[in-house]
Amino acid sequence: MREVNPESASALAVLPAKLPRRLAAIVYDSLLLAGVLIFASALAWGLMMALLGSATLQTHNPLRGNPFFQTYLLLVCFFFYAGCWVRGGQTLGMRAWRLQVRRRDGQGIRWQQALLRFLTASLWLTPFYLHPLFKIGVKPSLGIALAVLLVLLVLRLPDRISETELVVLPTPGRTG
Repeated sequence: MREVNPESASALAVLPAKLPRRLAAIVYDSLLLAGVLIFASALAWGLMMALLGSATLQTHNPLRGNPFFQTYLLLVCFFFYAGCWVRGGQTLGMRAWRLQVRRRDGQGIRWQQALLRFLTASLWLTPFYLHPLFKIGVKPSLGIALAVLLVLLVLRLPDRISETELVVLPTPGRTG
């Protein structure tokens, strides 16, 4: 009779993440990301104050609607998620809910996959950018955005497009 390797047994116990667990990790990570974005905005605001002086900032906010500032914040969001995904396959919210993103062969994901995953997952934000163009209110835009988020999660589009999978890790101490 052949002995079962405990590492391979735990790999067999890994299951795809269900929707409630994915949503819980998204909420957790969103709270963390809000703090990171506040800090990044404070850095940008401090830089503007150092360059332009406080008197100019009191009369005119150079960051409001600034495409460079918006791109900076988008890059902060990308590196928040992608850095965690590439380094260990988990953000802090994913770690709390025992989730891990990885390639389908079980290996860690690459930067290109993280970019595809991030861009695909970010599609739910599109209604917020389009609502001023179509003169739609904020509440309908929020409803549409949440519907798009649910469709993305149910169809697992970020996983499919980036050729990754989001799995639930076994509970530590259990063998399966």
